[in-house]
Amino acid sequence: MTAKPHATFFLPEPLLGAARAGDHNFLGQIETVLREAGFEVGFQPPEAARGSDPGYSLFHMREPLNPRGLTLRRAYYYPFWQIQRSNERWQWDVAQADFAGAEIDRAESARFYGFWQKRLFAEHLGALSRDGYVYVPLQGRLLERRSFQHCSPIAMLHHVLQQEPRRPVIAALHPKEQYDAEEIATLEALEAGTERLEIRIGEMAPLLAGCDYVVSQNSGAAFAGFFFGKPCVLFGRVDFHHIAANVADLGVAAAFERVREMRPDYAGYLWWFLQCRAINAGRPEAPERIRARLASFGWPV
Repeated sequence: MTAKPHATFFLPEPLLGAARAGDHNFLGQIETVLREAGFEVGFQPPEAARGSDPGYSLFHMREPLNPRGLTLRRAYYYPFWQIQRSNERWQWDVAQADFAGAEIDRAESARFYGFWQKRLFAEHLGALSRDGYVYVPLQGRLLERRSFQHCSPIAMLHHVLQQEPRRPVIAALHPKEQYDAEEIATLEALEAGTERLEIRIGEMAPLLAGCDYVVSQNSGAAFAGFFFGKPCVLFGRVDFHHIAANVADLGVAAAFERVREMRPDYAGYLWWFLQCRAINAGRPEAPERIRARLASFGWPV
């Protein structure tokens, strides 16, 4: 008798509790697909995977530990999800895909764009404007250059000030990040010595509504800016680079020149990125797309 294959979800709280209770739509749909294919399914905290081969496994926003492991990550907004081989967003298949050659359903993409604009940012769309400033959403580790970054976030901020000698620059700290004393002191010194620079905390939606454009490493705030019709300069690698001015491709000066003239196809892009290239857990075809996705990675479903 052949033993049933076993798959384990390695999840942090509160996802772990929700999945065990059957209260998470997307995770529950994956569990159903697996059980229908003959899998036994278990749920564990991430630390339970250490020191052993976890077999068929699904991790939330963590790098898989073996060739049969996969990463689950929300595609910025619920109910859109990705199932990927790597947790590094710039390695995902959507990052490698060619948006320029994609076939766009214009009527459907316009409907999709309008619906999600209102669903996500209705209270801020009435204040949509271009007030003459550059919005720089900051992430973590401000003084460090990581492997996916062109430079450190603080060096990026220096580049923005150099490339924009007249526009005000508003840099916003992430409200959920922990910044150390050296990072704060460096920012405060830069703000004190630069009349055009203002440091804030949070305020993503109102700053997106009023800015001319966004500059970021790879913050989801830049992706959110597409719903406001705001272009962006990216200093880091990410999955949503297709309609951005990428420093890695263009260089710093050329990226800033490009972003001032950009008028991307925001509606077509967001429809393609979210509805076509991610899994919409709210759609009736979601289980079949989950099954096809798992099968593409060699899972016996």
